[in-house]
Amino acid sequence: MRVAAHAGPEHSKARLESPRVPTAESVAWAAEPALESYELYLSLALAAAAGLLIGIEREQSAPRDESVESFIGGARTHPLVALAGGLSVLVSRETSWPVVAVAFAAVAAFLVVNYAQDVRRGADRGLTSEAAFLVSFLLGALALTTDVIRPPANKYLTVAAVAVLVTALLSAKPTLNPLVRRLSREDLAATLKFLVLAVVVLPLLPDRAYGPLGALNPRQIGILVVLIAGISFLGYAAIRILGPQRGLGLTGLVGGLASSTAVTLSMSARARAEPRLTDSFALSVVLASSVMFVRMGVLVALTNAPLLRAAWPPLAAMAAAGLLVSFWLYRRSKETPKAELKLSNPVALSQALKFALFFAVVLVGSKAAATYLGAGGAYAAGAIAGTADVDAITLSMARLAHNGLAPKVAATSVFVAAASNTVVKAIIAASLGGWVYGRRIATAFGIILAAGGAAALWGR
Repeated sequence: MRVAAHAGPEHSKARLESPRVPTAESVAWAAEPALESYELYLSLALAAAAGLLIGIEREQSAPRDESVESFIGGARTHPLVALAGGLSVLVSRETSWPVVAVAFAAVAAFLVVNYAQDVRRGADRGLTSEAAFLVSFLLGALALTTDVIRPPANKYLTVAAVAVLVTALLSAKPTLNPLVRRLSREDLAATLKFLVLAVVVLPLLPDRAYGPLGALNPRQIGILVVLIAGISFLGYAAIRILGPQRGLGLTGLVGGLASSTAVTLSMSARARAEPRLTDSFALSVVLASSVMFVRMGVLVALTNAPLLRAAWPPLAAMAAAGLLVSFWLYRRSKETPKAELKLSNPVALSQALKFALFFAVVLVGSKAAATYLGAGGAYAAGAIAGTADVDAITLSMARLAHNGLAPKVAATSVFVAAASNTVVKAIIAASLGGWVYGRRIATAFGIILAAGGAAALWGR
């Protein structure tokens, strides 16, 4: 009896499954792990929530005019479509993938018929609502899958993030449409040039040392060129969106976090062609340099906190003086006549390449000084290295102070590097931007250096 009772279910199961010949597809689908009960309900709820979020936005964006009949669904329809996608995936675990394809085709057919009717009525509309329906279906389908994104927490986060992103994109029409209308073919061409340089050319450059004393690294120089072009492009975009005064100030703040020298090069090259904006371009350069002093202090604090007590007085004084001069320049830039500004291609690769050549020459000189002068030339190394880059010499002095170099010597070398870099930027500004612009930068930098020198003497 016990054997028979045990054999009965097996015999019944074999009898039920015997007519069905397993295929490669059915085996693959059957091999997927089954959804846990809590995961099933949570996935269905997530599918409905994603569709509801998109549907609410679509209903809020629907025309309020009762005579317009192009609205095809909102807060109720989208969750239903998302659940249809999720249920089709759930059913397909037993019947294979064509169920999902049929369900998707049914939704697409409904949208095609509705769109064709609107076209016959002469309605002027796009495909945004139809695309939103297809996204709702796919989000619902994704929520019920088990192996596409693992673990389940990542799947839930992905579905929720995409639903939020789609809703934000749909609701951004009042902002995006005017912005797109303001774009020109020159804007698109400049964007593509920068992307080709940053995404295609830069990764192809070798990341190894070449040249005299192994001082030249093509990848590092290429990064500098991309940085210069990127800051120039950022300034162009900021001007187009925010206007010359606020846009160039933002460029100085952001650019100073990466390279104030690159900001100086980009803005100075444009100052000669657009002298009406001399104060605005000078504001960007001085603000970037002020941020540079703050960045140097942060580097010292992160690598050698005790050294900051000796290094912070001149850095803080120069940053404060730079911010005061920036405020004065901002007040002057607001008085600029509001005439139409004609902007040229912002990705000035020729200027970037010229500076890259200059940077390579300075790198070789700095490496030669460090090799032949030895460790005793800390001040000379700071002055030479600061002409090209302050971050490297700041980190070097912070590390040397850990290994026995006197803190005052290290702090003074950091100040010398900052002063050297500031003088070089003044020379670049005068050479590229013309006499009026160069005089404005030289005056501002003179005030900054005087404040830093006084603080350095006071701290001794």
